[in-house]
Amino acid sequence: MSGAAAAQRRVAFGAIADDDRGKRAAIDAAVARVLDRGWFVLGEEVRAFEEAFAKFLGVPHVVGCGNGTEAIALALQATGLSRGDEVVLPANTCGPTLAGVRLAGGQPRLADVDPETLTLDARNAERACTPATKFLLPVHLYGGLADVAGLAALARRRNLKLVEDCAQSHGALLDGRAAGSFGTAAAFSFYPSKNLGAYGDGGAVATNDASLASRLRELRQYGWTRRDFAESEGWNSRLDELQAAILSAKLPFLAAENARRREIAERYDAAFDGLPLRRLASRRGSVSSRHIYPVRLERRDAFREHLLARGVETGIHYPFPLHLQPAYAFLGNRKGDFPVSEAACETLVSLPIHPSLSDAHADAVIAATRSFFDTGAHR
Repeated sequence: MSGAAAAQRRVAFGAIADDDRGKRAAIDAAVARVLDRGWFVLGEEVRAFEEAFAKFLGVPHVVGCGNGTEAIALALQATGLSRGDEVVLPANTCGPTLAGVRLAGGQPRLADVDPETLTLDARNAERACTPATKFLLPVHLYGGLADVAGLAALARRRNLKLVEDCAQSHGALLDGRAAGSFGTAAAFSFYPSKNLGAYGDGGAVATNDASLASRLRELRQYGWTRRDFAESEGWNSRLDELQAAILSAKLPFLAAENARRREIAERYDAAFDGLPLRRLASRRGSVSSRHIYPVRLERRDAFREHLLARGVETGIHYPFPLHLQPAYAFLGNRKGDFPVSEAACETLVSLPIHPSLSDAHADAVIAATRSFFDTGAHR
């Protein structure tokens, strides 16, 4: 096959440049506006984006910050975390969730996840709780919502605070309410590959509480209540003007792009029905942002090699369970402690689902997937 033919048949796992091609004029204008103004930290662009994203989520307050990890830490600190407080979070998540807990001074307490959605549910969270537990930190993974109703009830019953990790759920809904509107606070990441991505790092915390929003604004900038005057200790975690302007330019496209992701997912769902691979369930009443389209199957490596030979790139989210990584040995967990999460790490494959993916490329993913089973390569 010629190089040109190979490039044409290749189905990329992600394609940020293609996804943003139709937004380029708006993004260029936003960047030029910041450069012409000459103000680069905590100015008009950050305020405008905070207001626009709050309106999108249906919450009164959004506070921009440096990245999604710091958003988790700021949310926990602002809601009253004291050093050593236990925070229950799912074992099936990416390292930044746990890193945010540590950055805030909390003690992570891992819990296994629901086998159908691979997200935290109230049953597993309650099993993990101890008298030292003060926070629940569900992750809306892959774009699907965790058990926020059950977790909110658990939080009320045990006098805990609920903080959402929404890094993968921009625009996801449950009974018409946006992910990020259920807890005391919610952390968002705008890493470039997210459904709403910056051109660098960026994050935000959403909340319904005005006093909490004020506390967040102090914490993100040295604890200042006014310039050069700190009522309490804070740190430096600021969303810059360039990233805020870019996010404002991209936000109006988000709902349509999420809808396109759902179209692709529905196309996959229909084509994969009856195949011996396991797809994720959605919680009743929820609408996923479809950040990632994962499937689970045995012989994962053979499946990925089969698809790659046919020009289809795939990903793994995530290959190593948190509790089995050397950095987190201090948690005291062992192999077998979280069997659902461990099985997900061994069997899950993510298929391409970015919004610029064409129907033809989606069909190529489907054909490559079906041929793996048609040829008996899965045995």
